Amino acid sequence: MQNPKESDLIYDWNTHKKGGSSFKSTVEFDDETLRDGLQGPSVTDPSIEDKIEILHLMDSLGIHTAALGLPGAGPRAQADVMRLAQEIADHNLNIKANCAARTVEADIIPIIEISDEVGIPIEACTFIGSSPIRQYAEGWDIDFLLRQTENAVEFAVKRGLPVMYVTEDTVRAHPDDIRKLYTTAINFGAQRVCVCDTVGHIIPAGVKNLVSYVREVVESTGEDVGIDWHGHRDRGFDVANTFAAIEAGATRVHGCALGVGERVGNTPMDLILANCKLLGWIDHDLSDLKVYCQKVSETCNFPIPKNYPIIGEDAYRTGTGVHAAAIIKAERKGAKWLADRVYSGVPAEWFGGEQKIEIGPMSGESNIVYWLKKRNLEPKKEWVTAIFNKAKSSHRLLKDEEIYEIINSVS
Repeated sequence: MQNPKESDLIYDWNTHKKGGSSFKSTVEFDDETLRDGLQGPSVTDPSIEDKIEILHLMDSLGIHTAALGLPGAGPRAQADVMRLAQEIADHNLNIKANCAARTVEADIIPIIEISDEVGIPIEACTFIGSSPIRQYAEGWDIDFLLRQTENAVEFAVKRGLPVMYVTEDTVRAHPDDIRKLYTTAINFGAQRVCVCDTVGHIIPAGVKNLVSYVREVVESTGEDVGIDWHGHRDRGFDVANTFAAIEAGATRVHGCALGVGERVGNTPMDLILANCKLLGWIDHDLSDLKVYCQKVSETCNFPIPKNYPIIGEDAYRTGTGVHAAAIIKAERKGAKWLADRVYSGVPAEWFGGEQKIEIGPMSGESNIVYWLKKRNLEPKKEWVTAIFNKAKSSHRLLKDEEIYEIINSVS
């Protein structure tokens, strides 16, 4: 086959037949790193200077909306939200702002004041618990929830704020309550409703059931209202649930860099973006994805596991002889994209990475020759033999300094 295209060499079962993933060009992204992400018990709240840098990285990745915080939480939170909103205005960033607020006027008023001061619209994300278990624990009933919903949404809308109405713990709420709450919020001017897996309870099949139901509720109002999905990762279904929500009709999905957040965290925004890119649903430039994750990791004191998908240290790294040989053969064919895909389901070049061939106990001589040539060193037979023998007696990959020591000892 002469000069094959990628589509000639990879059959994509993700798009096989009618049931496969369809193109979702309208899906949007809401980044919760600087709000829900900072509720993580092991996370450090970054300085405002670091938050500004993270905000710019979100913008560079084509993320549509950033949660700037909950300004009703106190003076520092309000000051940070003000500064971030001012940054969006001063630099004419494409990313839009939103802020969390309980369904009480005291939380909504700071958002109104910041929006007026800075001169940009700030979406008010007014939230209230909706599930029977939450109602029982709080001593609420559905009539109380409806009054809170009506008062908060009407208050924000009359003062010029766009509103996303958020039902906490939607995934365990009764269908009748969901219908009443969303219908009330929409009737009083909410432009979006947010379906929340606040406690990480649901699985993908349940997400499709729930979001499909919410879509029917929204359509029954006759209003053009967006549907958001906000998921947590307590049972490990976070990414799968987000894509199930998109397939079922969610028009915006939430996430945090590296999945930071309450308890074990939120859906990782980096994995949402990367997989939407891999599915062909978006065409964003994600070359800053690794920088974005590293910045959040450093400033939030949240280490990136070495085997973390897409941007982890081991994401494109192998010491296995068979794998390395295939990559090397692909490189010799003169097509960089081929070497980047032959043993990787994720093209490293799209996300600021590169394929790396290391040397260890499962390596062949081709690994060693490649490693030496990559560093402009002649693959002398005595070097290759010495490194090979050391690798085979090792219980892990050799570090670069160990390989150089072997070379020096043989020279």
